[in-house]
Amino acid sequence: MSAITTRTLQANGLSFVIDEAGEGDSVALFLHGFPESKHSWRHQLPLLAKLGWRAVAIDQRGYGDSSRPKGIAAYDIEHLMADAGAVFDALGAKRRLLIAHDWGAIVAWCFAMDRVRDLEGLVIMNVPHPAVFQQVVRASPAQRRKSWYVAFFQIPWLPEAALTANGARAIGGAFSDMAIDKSRFSEADLDHYRRNALKPGAATAMVNWYRAGARNGLKKWAPGKAPVIEVPTLMIWGEEDTALGIELTEGYGPYVRDFTLNRLPGVSHWVQQEAPEAVNTRLEAWMSEKGL
Repeated sequence: MSAITTRTLQANGLSFVIDEAGEGDSVALFLHGFPESKHSWRHQLPLLAKLGWRAVAIDQRGYGDSSRPKGIAAYDIEHLMADAGAVFDALGAKRRLLIAHDWGAIVAWCFAMDRVRDLEGLVIMNVPHPAVFQQVVRASPAQRRKSWYVAFFQIPWLPEAALTANGARAIGGAFSDMAIDKSRFSEADLDHYRRNALKPGAATAMVNWYRAGARNGLKKWAPGKAPVIEVPTLMIWGEEDTALGIELTEGYGPYVRDFTLNRLPGVSHWVQQEAPEAVNTRLEAWMSEKGL
């Protein structure tokens, strides 16, 4: 097992705190979601290092001790994609693999469609393709109800107050309440996420991802507009996701040329943390099949 080290990296005019395992110019970049951090990839970094990749998980802008630019516009999707591209460049990547979950996966889908940098492969966990989501949410009142929190996050200051009240209890509860196997989240894990949210300005920055997304939307990648992703793409999906319905795993033919879906029953939205053995087994098998 490769040791994981932590350091700060300069990219796209910002500072990013990264966890890193392995070495070389074949870089597997991991992007976390809300309200997570690079810590959410603790079970996957050693695997990718073992497979010959330089595995790097970053605290994305606004999170942890990475740069926290002010204002909603700073969290526009174009900036988030540019961050990922600049991190690859700063690491000297010649081969690139993008592995992402939740909001990080939205960035990854758009990154691959826009070909911000060439990729060898794309791995997505528990977030649908933007065009698939737009199709489903228009037709499904159930999915619109599940996405209620997106509307709540548009309100000024109140979401931040709710998230950080009582020592950021709601942040810890996002993991412990939604998880099926709650034993996968130790008190130290939950405390890490709570402490991150309580850093000055962090809660606002985290919620600003949603505010920027709602204002600018993902219409550029709407049904009928989204370019086809040509690189091999793996989707791993915990079936007990309370925020995103299982129907969001269907209908990828028009959008991804080489698509592999692995659904994990009895696993929540926090798939790579709650079922790391199953996730890693499927990830390794897919990479072997695709020659990555």
